[in-house]
Amino acid sequence: MKAIVQTRYGSADTLTLEDVDEPVPADGEVRVRVRAASLNARDWHLMRGDPYIARLSSEFGRHAPKEPIRGSDFAGTVDAVGAGVVGLRIGDEVYGESDGALAEYVCAPERLVARKPANLTFEQAAAMPLAATTALQGLTGRVGPGQTVLINGASGGVGTFAVQIAKALGAEVTAVCSTRNAELARSLGADHVVDYTRDDPMRAGRRYDVLFDLVANRSLRDLRRALTPRGTLILSGGGVFEGGTLLGPIGLLVRSTALAPFIRQTIVVLRTEPGAVHLDALRELAEAGTVVPAIDRTFDLSSAADGLRYLEVEHARAKVVVTV
Repeated sequence: MKAIVQTRYGSADTLTLEDVDEPVPADGEVRVRVRAASLNARDWHLMRGDPYIARLSSEFGRHAPKEPIRGSDFAGTVDAVGAGVVGLRIGDEVYGESDGALAEYVCAPERLVARKPANLTFEQAAAMPLAATTALQGLTGRVGPGQTVLINGASGGVGTFAVQIAKALGAEVTAVCSTRNAELARSLGADHVVDYTRDDPMRAGRRYDVLFDLVANRSLRDLRRALTPRGTLILSGGGVFEGGTLLGPIGLLVRSTALAPFIRQTIVVLRTEPGAVHLDALRELAEAGTVVPAIDRTFDLSSAADGLRYLEVEHARAKVVVTV
């Protein structure tokens, strides 16, 4: 099968389209004939091995990614099942999250795969797993009717879902994005849009019940200043490639964790868990028309490196999708 392979850390130039063996599903796994995959900030972090300290974690390797095939979000059709699989059958149209998605076939544990929303294309469904799950887990249980929510990075992959989910939870949503993305944020349901190229949302004087930060480009002090005295700050990664960093957004997460026990405001360092239960909840939202994936650009598998380059360098809005 064809797959996007990487054997050393570096730019998108290190990615190659190669012929590799088709994976065989292990017990509890399904094999999916991939029809579409999507790209996330996680992909360029893994591609670059950035921040450097992450190379000590279980997700990364010291000199190259542990999983040589890039990608994690996919949508397609089940074409083989391992022993013990009970909820999915050959022929089911599914979507999910598992390493190695930028390929013609991917194997994934059944617990990470769910039936795709019936009203979405494979491309739309592939745009959802990691980004929409992050938004869902970040906001559910922390946002309710009538609350004010500021989303920093509202036009990105996670942000476009966060705007829609926060609105579905009954919140008054303010989206932070650039001039070119303001109309996108409004079309997704944002009540207010702050153009960060003209105004500073952290110093505008307004305070919010919840601030969902997806960029990690502001100090902890600035973020807290935009919150009510008992507001909630949700931190979820972020950062852009700046030639390689030691800590990247991890520095902000560490400082926030250390401060959290000593203040009245709540700080949440979000650690998301992929799973079919979240994908099932997202399917219901998608089929009800409450959540609609926004896609910026589509690339074919042979051009996946260009897609990652675009995501990393051009600050893509919404989701970038690869068709297979």
